[in-house]
Amino acid sequence: MSDTGHHQSGQLVEQILYEVKRVVVGQDRFLERVMVALVAQGHLLVEGVPGLAKTLTVKTLAQVVQGRFRRIQFTPDLVPADLVGTRLYNQKSGDFSTSLGPVFANLVLADEINRAPAKVQSALLEVMQERQVTIAGETHKVPDPFLVMATQNPIETEGTYPLPEAQVDRFMMKVVMGYPTDEEEYAIVERVTGPASAPREAATTEELAALQALCKGVYVDPSLVHYAVGLVSATRDPQRHGLADLASQLAYGVSPRATISLVEASRAMALIRGRGYVLPEDMVDLVPDVFRHRLILSYEALAEGVDTDAVVERIMGAVLPPAKVLSPEQQKAA
Repeated sequence: MSDTGHHQSGQLVEQILYEVKRVVVGQDRFLERVMVALVAQGHLLVEGVPGLAKTLTVKTLAQVVQGRFRRIQFTPDLVPADLVGTRLYNQKSGDFSTSLGPVFANLVLADEINRAPAKVQSALLEVMQERQVTIAGETHKVPDPFLVMATQNPIETEGTYPLPEAQVDRFMMKVVMGYPTDEEEYAIVERVTGPASAPREAATTEELAALQALCKGVYVDPSLVHYAVGLVSATRDPQRHGLADLASQLAYGVSPRATISLVEASRAMALIRGRGYVLPEDMVDLVPDVFRHRLILSYEALAEGVDTDAVVERIMGAVLPPAKVLSPEQQKAA
């Protein structure tokens, strides 16, 4: 597609974000990551204290793109059928009918995913991966586009079921949300206590699906793929990259899903920024979000209170991105 087409895609995303920001104050970084996951056909794991507008952000985004939104509150007594659906018997007709669950929506918010038992978590993660559900031998596809945003509350740990590493790996990114600044909090109070501001529809689910298809064609220079591979390699064999002291802090490096997710997310970021090719800064911005939940620290590191983000920062300091990347047009001209 031409540069004009990519520029138009960037403008469409700008309109979507503008409408969401009429309701949601701050959280620009988080909102950008939600859009990246949506365009790259990934899913998002979010960690943050209550009251940071996680639900409001996704609900507003669904309104702006005219998609279906469902929020599922995970509890210890939840069963897989509560998520995906089940077969119901109609006594009057004597027939069975299929009742589809709340995962059949464009934007699904799985609130406090670590409160539900493993079998429920597995059911959700299966839908995320397969994008379909089988009930009584019948296969039902989820709508397109489809994004699952799962939240975890870092405060309460009693009565929770931590997600196994293999399941966490299926999330494209993990975003940690912080408190708003004083200025943002003032704006939040004014907006919530003042006249209600409803977002306008700025796009359709069909336009979003077209963005997803366009994302696949965004150009990624081989030097950037080498950069992604180098970062991943440094988590598995830090000594080879001059980070011998990190070897004792890392139990396991990141999986190949990290490399794939980093490249796909960078494509989406470039498209959101109105380009048909990835620049080093697109990838650099996303490395912490893609690696954060995939790095498994050793018991020694956990005992010392080592932060995963600090380890990722060290790795990014040792493996540097390419200095300059040419666009496909510049390469042809050269």
